[in-house]
Amino acid sequence: MPATTLDLVVKNIEATRDSISRALIDGAAADYAAYRAMCGEIRGLSLACSYIEDLVRKMEQDDE
Repeated sequence: MPATTLDLVVKNIEATRDSISRALIDGAAADYAAYRAMCGEIRGLSLACSYIEDLVRKMEQDDE
């Protein structure tokens, strides 16, 4: 099955989320404020991914 636009968006979101997570693990946060900001980005990206995955499921159900 070919990748849809939404699949590509999810893939890019996951790549960005993973990059930020690796940076956190490597100690890239300069201080607590930076740490919280990075955690907030991860949380927001995860939420966006979840919304898109829910939308894809709904669209697939509507097609049936």
